[in-house]
Amino acid sequence: MIRGPLGRVPTAVLAAATLVLGFAVAQGTGVRALGGLVLVLGVAWCGWRSLPAAGWLRVAAVVVLGAVCFVGAHVLASGIGAWPSVLLAAAVLAGGTSLLVDRGGRPVAARPA
Repeated sequence: MIRGPLGRVPTAVLAAATLVLGFAVAQGTGVRALGGLVLVLGVAWCGWRSLPAAGWLRVAAVVVLGAVCFVGAHVLASGIGAWPSVLLAAAVLAGGTSLLVDRGGRPVAARPA
């Protein structure tokens, strides 16, 4: 059971949007801490809404994946540009979140065909 507003929207979409929105706020305002605040609030919200369905382990795995994507976007930015790296990181985060959280926390093999 996914809880909270936008309950029908996959967490993968919200997690990716959080990464993109955090970057957009930081870039648009020139205040990186404000973009960081958007990220922290988005992570907390996605975690809270997903916890009942996915459990702590899968939510923690997505948080770690998000941190890796965040760092990866910074590393890639010098080579491919800021926005392409953020969009690529958001896509990777969305894919991982979909696999780990949006499938209801059950292993893929246990799902009915």
